[in-house]
Amino acid sequence: MSLLEATLGGIAPADAGAAASARSRQARLTKPPGSLGVLEELAVRIAGITGNPVPTLGTGVVFVMAADHGVAAEGVSAYPREVTAAMVRNFLAGGAAINALADFAGFRVSVTDCGVASDLGTPPGLRIRKSRPGTDDISRGPAMSRAEAIRSLETGIEAFEEEWSVGPFSLAAAGEMGIGNTTPSAAIVAALTGKPPREVTGRGTGVDERGFERKVAVVERALAVNRPDPSDPLDVLAKVGGFEIGAMAGVMLAAAARRVPVLVDGFISAAAALIARGLCPRAPEYMIAGHRSVEPGQAEALRLLGLVPVLDLGMRLGEGTGAVLAAAVCRAACAAHARMATFDEARVPGAPEGGAA
Repeated sequence: MSLLEATLGGIAPADAGAAASARSRQARLTKPPGSLGVLEELAVRIAGITGNPVPTLGTGVVFVMAADHGVAAEGVSAYPREVTAAMVRNFLAGGAAINALADFAGFRVSVTDCGVASDLGTPPGLRIRKSRPGTDDISRGPAMSRAEAIRSLETGIEAFEEEWSVGPFSLAAAGEMGIGNTTPSAAIVAALTGKPPREVTGRGTGVDERGFERKVAVVERALAVNRPDPSDPLDVLAKVGGFEIGAMAGVMLAAAARRVPVLVDGFISAAAALIARGLCPRAPEYMIAGHRSVEPGQAEALRLLGLVPVLDLGMRLGEGTGAVLAAAVCRAACAAHARMATFDEARVPGAPEGGAA
């Protein structure tokens, strides 16, 4: 049995009993029902994920997967491909936005080279799982082979398990770095949602109007050339995906198998989540959408995943930044759920049946 098959086989449904117990507790807490809004739903969701009716959330790991894309040669990004390697070095040096925000949010940063075009050497802190130096140009043919697609997924699973062996953690976040990767993400979302490329393609790193039109045309061409099968997520990943996108999907599957809440970041992370969903329809039960990206395709991906973003801050950086920020809200939800008194405990009189005040 392959690592991917074993991981998929280990994903059970979320714990409906724990979620029901958590919802019952919410009804008895000293507040009007629903008055904490999203916090209440998050507490119930995390209870179902973890199997604990009164869950607590401690430290987390943000998995930053890095790879390059052949399609960058089509002029779909405002930045050159060399930026991918430079940013990986920045992650390792602690100088990127994800480093600052992860430190604030109680996450350690795990960086994996899944297919960066440059030779990064063997610096401390870098997990090297390079399939090859970048995918092929999806506007001219498949991004990778089916075997490479499976390998990219297993790269993410391995990264998760290696970090778990260092010490269990209670939250995971899926982030990325790869110049040009909003283009394959748009192709994935278009293929799996059936939406026209123009509706799910955004400006990524900030291309101008001319660059945007070129990018839409590239996504359209990629879909026409490759004809990815929406009923086969491995086919979609292999034909129009990326090594880091597959690795993020692998992280999400591994988190589900370990019953660890996994925070989905922005557009690229949401595209990876669609791949994970295709491989295991119950995988989204373990996901929490960290934030609403300004990239239009993310909304379509989240709609199919059945997820509602925790935050809406106008962000579009990637790296896992929006995901780790949402962790604070998740922890707050669990803290309120666990620490608030019930009406009986607080001896508040006159509470109607169901716990409403």
